[in-house]
Parts: sequence; C-alpha cells; structure tokens
Amino acid sequence: MELRSLGGTGLMVSPVGLGTVKFGRNRGVKYPAPFDLPDDATLADLLAVAADLGINLLDTAPAYGSAEERLGRLLAGQRDRWLLATKVGEEFDGNVSRFDFSPSAVRRSVERSLRRLRTDRLDIVSVHSDGGEESLARFADTLEALRNLQRGGALRAVGFSGKSLAGGMMAAAYCDVVMLTYNPAHRAEQPAIAAAQRAGKAVLVKKALASGHLPGLGGGGALEAALRFVLAEPGVSSVVLGSLDPAHLAANVAAATAALRRPPPAPAFRTGS
Repeated sequence: MELRSLGGTGLMVSPVGLGTVKFGRNRGVKYPAPFDLPDDATLADLLAVAADLGINLLDTAPAYGSAEERLGRLLAGQRDRWLLATKVGEEFDGNVSRFDFSPSAVRRSVERSLRRLRTDRLDIVSVHSDGGEESLARFADTLEALRNLQRGGALRAVGFSGKSLAGGMMAAAYCDVVMLTYNPAHRAEQPAIAAAQRAGKAVLVKKALASGHLPGLGGGGALEAALRFVLAEPGVSSVVLGSLDPAHLAANVAAATAALRRPPPAPAFRTGS
C-alpha cells in the first residue's frame, strides 16, 4: 500500500490501520459474534502479517482492556516500524467504562500509555469521547493538556475520537487528527471530513464496516465497495479495521488496495427537463 500524508503532522500513514480492541477486550463490545482473547503467539503472527501487508498504523486505547500492555510486549524492537495511536478519557475496568477528561487524568493516562507501550513517544493521542456534549467548551482543558504534552515531546499529534458531527467539526478546528465514523450506511459526519480537509487536518475513519454489521459484506464486491466509498472520500487519511484473523486482515487490505485502484463510478446526471 502506498502511504498517505497524515494531514499536516509530517507523518505518513497506511490507508488501512489495524484496530486493537480485540487484542485486550471482549466484554461490552458490539461485534456480531462473541470471541475469545487471543494468546500472544497469535497476536505476534497477526502483527507480522500486518507489517508484511504494509500496515503501519496501530490504533489502541486504555478502554481496550489489556491491549496497550500486550502491544508493548509484542512490539519490542519494532517501535520505529509503527505509528502508535492511543487515547485518553475512557478506561475499562473489566466490567464498565469510566470517563475522566480532567487535565490531571489526561497526564496520568498518557504517562501510563507510554509505560504500557514501552515507548518514549506516542504518535497520536486522541480524546476518547463518551458521546455526551462534544464542544470546545467541554473539552478545551482536555485538549490543552494534550497540547502541553505534545509540546513536551510525549506525543506528536492531538486528536479527537468523537461520536457526532459536532465532535468532528470541533476536532477539525482544534485538533491535528479527526477520528470519526463514516460508511455507506452512516454519512452524517461527512461535513467534518470536508472541514478537516480544508483545514489540512488528518481524518481516521472508524467503523467503516459498521463493526461487521454493514449490510451485504458477505457477498461479492461489497467489501471493496464499502472501502472504496470511504477511501475515495477526499480528506480521509486511513481507515482503521479490526481483525484477529490474518486471512481476514489480508482480505481487507486486498479489498482496500483494489478500491484505491478503481475510482468510484461517476454520478449519473439527468438531462432535459
């Protein structure tokens, strides 16, 4: 895969990133089928396949259970091969999520992520929204705490992983990276992608396949069509997809690669009155 510019961060990112929810959490998630957490050998194989496929973005979070700690072990000696994206604001205690967006919680979370991931810097740190009011008035102090950590060298880019158009628009104005939901069945946040592009900000798309619930994914070219829809949208830097199956991951990357080679069909225009 040919790398894409990650907005104005100076970083280059693969069009497909690997989400790591399933590395560390299998409770309170919304996937179509239950799953067991894999062992380290399985994850090491998956990461090796991801690297061979050209993926360089790993998306994780404290809310993903043990995912950060497991990545820290598994990526020993490989740190410079990957872009590491994590989050602040949400933590999962094994049963429920708890949210804290205070500046002190942000600092503690980033310091803990650095320890867990066994690294001296994080490439992207995003606010992990709880889906409540997504406004600058609510998150100004949170974002400023991240900016201070960015100025100190702990992280390279500040992001916001939201759940609404309002959150996406705020992130496009005040963050380096916008993480939002976009797929053929959920288009409401497209204006935030356009706003981010105008502002030179990066866009990471989550739930491009609606967490496996997107209609028609099991047949024909539906997967390629869905990824083409997302990746052809001007301003999108990368789509984050989760998988524990190397063959499934390879199929996703193949579909994305094919989608990038084939432009979307031209819109049909009606002539006459």
